Amino acid sequence: MSDIQTKASELLRLHHTGETLVLPTVWDAWSARAAADAGFLGLSIGSHPRGQPGQQDGEGMTLGDALDGISRICASVDLPVTADVESGTARPPPSSSSASSQRAPSASTSRTPCTAKGRIREVAEHADYIGELRQAADAAGVELVINARTDALVHGTERFADPLAEAITRMQACEQAGARSLYPCACPTPPRCTRCSTP
Repeated sequence: MSDIQTKASELLRLHHTGETLVLPTVWDAWSARAAADAGFLGLSIGSHPRGQPGQQDGEGMTLGDALDGISRICASVDLPVTADVESGTARPPPSSSSASSQRAPSASTSRTPCTAKGRIREVAEHADYIGELRQAADAAGVELVINARTDALVHGTERFADPLAEAITRMQACEQAGARSLYPCACPTPPRCTRCSTP
């Protein structure tokens, strides 16, 4: 079994231990090693840290540039890593994006429903894209942890009549398509009792 297959399987296992999984965001090899030395079981690379100096997130770099940043960080530690590659940066075909992501020693990828121009993908479009990624990863024998993100709650009632219902619909569709982690960005905090300060 290859290193990427091993790390992908380990990251998937860590998601199912029944304990909270904390993956600190790292920016470079130094911070990655510091987090590893602190005892974290895995690491996270956000959409901004993965790029070259001076490049921006929000689909502002090519997939190759993003993977260069990811690879430098991943090569510095012996831990599974989740990396936010947004919509694949410049939105290459899913099979190409998945294969390229697997060449970097990370074991997870994040997808969002928004393009760089702010267009919200339709539910089926988002799910289909994740489904193609799942198929490509499975064909390569890698248990890639696809983390599906929805910004329905971020956009709120400006875009959706019922943002929470929209987020749930999108998350369910992504899970059925093969996502193994779900990220409803800006999930609301449950209200607290004003008398006793408990939920």
